[in-house]
Amino acid sequence: MKFDGTDLYAALIHELKNDLGLLSMTIDGIPRQGETEHDATVDAAQLLCQSVVDRLQQALLIYRTIDQPIRPAIDAWSPQDAVHEIRDRAAALARGRIRVEAALTPDVPEIWFFDRDLVEMALINAIHNSLAHARSTLRIEASMTDGCLALTVRDDSPGYPQHILASAAANVPCRSKGTGLGLQFSRLIAHSHDNQGRRGELRLHNDQGAVFCLLLP
Repeated sequence: MKFDGTDLYAALIHELKNDLGLLSMTIDGIPRQGETEHDATVDAAQLLCQSVVDRLQQALLIYRTIDQPIRPAIDAWSPQDAVHEIRDRAAALARGRIRVEAALTPDVPEIWFFDRDLVEMALINAIHNSLAHARSTLRIEASMTDGCLALTVRDDSPGYPQHILASAAANVPCRSKGTGLGLQFSRLIAHSHDNQGRRGELRLHNDQGAVFCLLLP
């Protein structure tokens, strides 16, 4: 098989992502010792490693959209199952440092149509940000907003800086270190969901902390 430069670039990212995934699993296997400094260092290393894995996965997806748009694999999924499974994954990443909750409003239907893998990737990106800044609580929610399924990650951090909120409202890339790629990635995923001409949206705001919301039509 013959590779050009762009193929090698993608292959390198993919290999690095896999290697870091193995490293993350190794760190996750380090037992807690009940010593604050030791356990906090291991927790921080594991979270950082998994965050880099997710960033590389996002970079691969964005790279592939250079030549063609994201084509989501839309299928019927249970919002309740999705929220609780993502809650469990967030709790595993938190390793007991903060409380992780899940909540669904009564009007959320039993089934909604979306690409489960892409949506989970976007929400996990928001969860990484929340785990880095939340004081004590992280909450994953599902509700109905403007006829769309709203999947939300909410925390009790100081909230998004104003320049990030402004860039999200203007629908332009944010250049802030550590957030720009993730928000661009999540926006692409939201927009890739289209139902009868209505596209999904990414909405950010502050409400006693940062609120990240994917609207899926």
